[in-house]
Amino acid sequence: MSARPKYFTPGEIALHNTSNDIWVSFLGKVYNLTPLCDRHKGDILLKPILQFAGKDISHWFNAKTKDVRTYVDPLTNCLIPYTPHGRFIHIPPPFPCSAWENDFGTPWWKDDSFCVGVLSQKTRNIKIVNTLTSQEQVIEVCSEETIDEILQRFLVHNSHAASYTWKYNCRNLDMNKNLEENGIKDDNDDFYRLRMNEDDFLQCIQLYFNDDLTEA
Repeated sequence: MSARPKYFTPGEIALHNTSNDIWVSFLGKVYNLTPLCDRHKGDILLKPILQFAGKDISHWFNAKTKDVRTYVDPLTNCLIPYTPHGRFIHIPPPFPCSAWENDFGTPWWKDDSFCVGVLSQKTRNIKIVNTLTSQEQVIEVCSEETIDEILQRFLVHNSHAASYTWKYNCRNLDMNKNLEENGIKDDNDDFYRLRMNEDDFLQCIQLYFNDDLTEA
């Protein structure tokens, strides 16, 4: 049984936007390109990648072939990579060049060792209320995440989150199912259509304290 992928929000990817910590997303997956940048530090071909640090670069690739987009050069009639932001690492020069080293093996966009997870297709904000302390916290989560994975996100706000029973409308939540599967509907599209502020009507999860404390 394959391991469940980790899901990321666009906001989380955007935090990794420097040459020393660079993530990008493309074609639905998330990649940590920091090792690649370290390996090619100072190379001018890193410039387009650095310019898009923390962003989605799906438009660089053909969704069907999973490879870099191409076009027919009007001068040579050759099929060459389409790189409007500049040639980048592992892209060959437009003309034959003896200085280009092509013994790198797998190009970085096909190297799964850089992949750290999956980009959420839809994120949503939820309100989590601690019924013991009356504290409320609004967090952004991935719609694909299970309640247990949302709990892991919430640990930064409450390190004892696992010591609570998670409920919605007085009903225990199935920690192995996502929000929709637990009957917590995403009404954001309806709010948008009705021009209502979704933040005023966030779905609310209640936490009820259990007797046994987990270790912080």
